[in-house]
Amino acid sequence: MSSYPERQNPDTGPSDSSTVSAPLPNTSRRRFLQSAAAAATVGAAPQLRAQQQPAAPPPVARTPVPARPVTLGINGRDYTLHLEPRVTLLDALREYAGLMGTKKGCDRGQCGACTVLVEGRRINSCLTLAVMHEGEAITTIEGLARNDTLSPIQQAFVKHDAFQCGYCTPGQLCSATALLDEFKAGTASAVTGDVRFRPPHLSDEEIRERMSGNLCRCGAYPNIVAAVRAVNHGQT
Repeated sequence: MSSYPERQNPDTGPSDSSTVSAPLPNTSRRRFLQSAAAAATVGAAPQLRAQQQPAAPPPVARTPVPARPVTLGINGRDYTLHLEPRVTLLDALREYAGLMGTKKGCDRGQCGACTVLVEGRRINSCLTLAVMHEGEAITTIEGLARNDTLSPIQQAFVKHDAFQCGYCTPGQLCSATALLDEFKAGTASAVTGDVRFRPPHLSDEEIRERMSGNLCRCGAYPNIVAAVRAVNHGQT
């Protein structure tokens, strides 16, 4: 005799004993088995695809580009360095020429710690290759002083206490040196009211804008502005 209950007619009540009830299908068990089979198929698919894909070819060996002599004019002296073409100017200065004053900060051209002067123009030395500046005049922090006498901007930084840890200071000094020369030459900035004319004076707003590419994590910005202002006004 079946263990399932007999079907009931809602109108007439329980069916008579002469009618045999058919068992209900076990749908829950069937759905569980179907779901398990589908999950196993999906899990095995990536492995099957990986087995069917051909193996990646071995990497092609590349012949390194040999180093070659590069002559850089740094702080009035010629340095002949053996460099690979991919060596940045920053690494050439520090690792090959031994001029450790120029600092490597972010190495992405964002902090300005590696700022040097090339033909009087300030650049981020981490973003340029050394071989691109062969035959050009390069000035680093070591070349700002003359005959053991600090330059006016260096003296102003000392007088106005325009540094704390000093890590960004070489880049700040090179950038400030170029800033003063740019202002004298009439170069406008993003805050200049009329770019057709040189600003009548180097305001604090002009100084902050023109020094904005050099970051100081110690926060010595007010003293840096004061030092640049003093040099511009001849107050060193």
